[in-house]
Amino acid sequence: MGFFLVKRLLTLIVTLVATSVIVFAVLEILPGNAAQVLMGPDADPAAVAAKTVELGLDQPALQRYGHWIAGLLRGDMGLSYAYGSSVSELIGERLQLTVPLALLAMALTAVLALAVGVYAASQHNKLGDTGLMALAQLGIAVPNFWFAILLILLFSVKLQWFSAGGFDGWYFDDGVWAGLWNGVKALILPAVALAVVQAAILARFTRSAVLEVLREDFVRTARAKGLSRRATLWGHVLRNAMIPVVTVMGLQFAELLAGTIVVESVFYLPGLGRLIFQSIANRDLIVVRNCVMLLAGMVVVVNFIVDVLYAAIDPRVKASEI
Repeated sequence: MGFFLVKRLLTLIVTLVATSVIVFAVLEILPGNAAQVLMGPDADPAAVAAKTVELGLDQPALQRYGHWIAGLLRGDMGLSYAYGSSVSELIGERLQLTVPLALLAMALTAVLALAVGVYAASQHNKLGDTGLMALAQLGIAVPNFWFAILLILLFSVKLQWFSAGGFDGWYFDDGVWAGLWNGVKALILPAVALAVVQAAILARFTRSAVLEVLREDFVRTARAKGLSRRATLWGHVLRNAMIPVVTVMGLQFAELLAGTIVVESVFYLPGLGRLIFQSIANRDLIVVRNCVMLLAGMVVVVNFIVDVLYAAIDPRVKASEI
């Protein structure tokens, strides 16, 4: 197990290094100049040149890459060109919304997908299976931003149960539970909009994985010993079907973290996705670079956690790796 973890950690580090090089290189070749954007299109060329020097954009690319990596290792992400404040503070503020939103969406995705996928597999080729898979196919086809607009029209405009957008933050002046509920309430509709598509995809994977395990000999043996169909399904089949399901869940959580830009824009949420969008418009590359690197790091870490979960779910994975 120790060798398994060391090997995965080394892979994680190499992946992060390679990602940092790619992120820096891609952003470097983008057209435009942050100093020109900040100073305006009609700014004096001398003033633009002075601003370029002030921002350190006149330095060679390799030197700027070294400064960036050194800063990351010290926990210093630098200062935003457009906001004039610490990039780490900007990202920290936005993560207070994006991470809970992704976690809530992932929780809804897992609950819906596992319930639908297992039930559909248990009703294979019956009406319940056909109907649920048709709904899942519809969920895959529906764009999340369009579904988000429908949720706003129904629950915000017509029923007025939820706010149409915005996020007041996590304030606990009225008590912990009241403050927690106010924050979660603002994220429910965005989380549902994000979860529907992901749940539809995961439900189909879950159904396929469960059906494959249901054909195994140990399932027939468990049923022959007198276990009920429900006990066999949830106690034996689901755990053995979780390897591909966990893989998809890990990828989906990473996608939820990185793919909230559109939904955050629809609900006017001040999250990480909206910060990236605004920073790209402002040519604030230092913010974009650190945000993309953070998201890439989250994806790599999530994949590492998935690998560890493999070993916890199926001991054969440890044996094969060692």
